[in-house]
Amino acid sequence: MGGSEQARRPLLVADQEDAPYHRSSNGGVDGNSSATGFLVFSTIVAATCSFTSGYCIGYSSPAEYGVLADLRLSMAEYSVFGSMLAVGGMVGALMSGKTADYFGHRTTMWIINIFFILGWLAIAFAKVSWLLDLGRLLQGIGIALTSYVGNIFIAEITPKNLRGGLMTFNPWMTGSGVAIVYLIGSVVKWRGLALIGSIPCLLQMLCLFFVPESPRWLVKNGREKEFEGVLQRLRGKKADISPEAAEIKEYAEFIQLLSENKILDLFQKKYARPIIVAVGLMTLTQFSGLPGYTFYMTNIFVLAGISSEAGYVTLAIVKILSTTMAIFLIDKFGRRTLLMVSAAGTCLGSLLTGFSFSLQQDDHYWISSLALMGVSVYFASFNLGISGIPWIIMSEIFPVNVKGSAGSLCNLIYWFSSWVVSYTFNFLLEWSSTGTFIIFAGVSAFGFLFTVMLVPETKGRSLEEIQASVTNVLH
Repeated sequence: MGGSEQARRPLLVADQEDAPYHRSSNGGVDGNSSATGFLVFSTIVAATCSFTSGYCIGYSSPAEYGVLADLRLSMAEYSVFGSMLAVGGMVGALMSGKTADYFGHRTTMWIINIFFILGWLAIAFAKVSWLLDLGRLLQGIGIALTSYVGNIFIAEITPKNLRGGLMTFNPWMTGSGVAIVYLIGSVVKWRGLALIGSIPCLLQMLCLFFVPESPRWLVKNGREKEFEGVLQRLRGKKADISPEAAEIKEYAEFIQLLSENKILDLFQKKYARPIIVAVGLMTLTQFSGLPGYTFYMTNIFVLAGISSEAGYVTLAIVKILSTTMAIFLIDKFGRRTLLMVSAAGTCLGSLLTGFSFSLQQDDHYWISSLALMGVSVYFASFNLGISGIPWIIMSEIFPVNVKGSAGSLCNLIYWFSSWVVSYTFNFLLEWSSTGTFIIFAGVSAFGFLFTVMLVPETKGRSLEEIQASVTNVLH
């Protein structure tokens, strides 16, 4: 399990010569499939949940001073509002795996949008702080369900040669959601901003009528006729799906024999490496400072002497460009390489931001520019890898029989970490603005070493190959 040498090893099922399950890499899931219109449409519709998630995540930054003034909240009360997203995330994390396993991925996406819409309405019409907090809590539940279902669904409908690129639609949509709420929030007041957030939810609920269920979920639930029809539509009318269908069925049958789907079943030696990798990446994502940067960006701008309008426009451009780049880079350079570049970049960005705060007493224009540069470098680097790749890897490395429980565990840890950072961030800034960002830089540096030593490369492997190899379930 550990060690950089093993982390660099190709994830080949063939490494396990005594394995009772093995298929040669020929066609189907292992071949080079083209992106059909139906596959792209289904991916975009599924990723719309991520757009709303990004809109929710970024909402508290441009809304901060409007909410504080209109509802007369203290900074501590606003910190509770910001952190309630993470509390909802923890609740949603406990539900995510089981909800998706029981209802299916498509139905779960309908449920997600109900949480989002109720949350936006509660915020838009809030007259008291508790209703504001309730809306944020409901949104957190929706985001946690999205974090699990959105990635799993796209991973399970795409062929291996397109999986990395299509799965980056999720972080791209999340980044775009944050960018759009930053832009709109610079000209629209917080109540109107909340109502606008419900529009993509309504559009997605309509489009979901035309999206199929995950083929692998259908096989797992014994709906084989539907499975073959859905797989054929996703791959194209003329595509030969028999090798891929056979591999999915064979692996699903083998996994069903293990019949494990409880949290405690994860804590076995064979799952040690995927658990350490997934949990480690989820924790590092949050403790590198994301909730602080995203939830309270207005506060950072004010302390750094940066114009909020100029700052939000700059970050919106940076987010859209960097998330778009990630789509084209992930299958070219691989998950692991982008994670290392991303961790190094977030470390640099936090160091620049912290250094600019240490020079604030000099009151020079270039110091504010340095702070904006640091924040921009952080977000550009984050969106290249850490933003979405941990979720991609999590969706790839766990077998279907424990994927629900693993998803719930990873989601819970992700959102608990988010709550810790989002609640303490303003208090940390009061303690030491420089020290806060130096801590974030240190976590990013540790994340770089963690990736080098433990994270496997999953590019170019079918889900069945990855899961059989990295979990060692077949020895």
